[in-house]
Amino acid sequence: MLTLWGRSSAFNVQKVRWLLLELGVPYDHIQAGGSHSGLDDPSFRAMNPHGKVPVVQDGGTIVWESHAILRYLAASFGGAQFWPAVPAARAQADGWMDWVQTGLQPTFLTGVFWGYFRTPEAERDTKAVAAAIAKSGALFKKLEDALTSRDFLGGEQLGLADIPAGTHLYRYFGLDIDRPALPNVESWYARLQERDAYRQAVMLPFDDMRGRTAY
Repeated sequence: MLTLWGRSSAFNVQKVRWLLLELGVPYDHIQAGGSHSGLDDPSFRAMNPHGKVPVVQDGGTIVWESHAILRYLAASFGGAQFWPAVPAARAQADGWMDWVQTGLQPTFLTGVFWGYFRTPEAERDTKAVAAAIAKSGALFKKLEDALTSRDFLGGEQLGLADIPAGTHLYRYFGLDIDRPALPNVESWYARLQERDAYRQAVMLPFDDMRGRTAY
């Protein structure tokens, strides 16, 4: 059976759990990292020398880095919905995944969620946080535009492109920050919330992280 390492509250682990649940792939889940520790154990470092989660083991195959894992799962278990046969179709999802990894995630998750929500008020860099909130809003507007004529980023059904970007929505709409008008994104978020896999993997309370910089 496939095994996933990583604490459930970890953002990148949530992406992987969401896809596993969508695909109906049975797996063992080993909580690791943060208060669960274990990332410096020699056995874990043998799987991922970088000492980070998530990590997936599927038989003799070990994969680390969340987006590499998502692609592996989609290619192995996803069928045409998550891993279309035509390279041009896969490239569309790849584009959104890389955009999230290099743009949206560092701006929102690091600049806003960490810089604002997880940093004690007395220690916040208010100017940097304000800039990150504004930039995040501009990035979410790109999703707003992309969703003008489609239900999901890849078209009319959930696909691989939705996973990395969609995982952000629960935290983005859960923070008391200024946001631009995003009716298409809000409709997309409503559709995601109807999915059991999204609720189980992503919609986990995070208020205990407020003002706490330690994992």
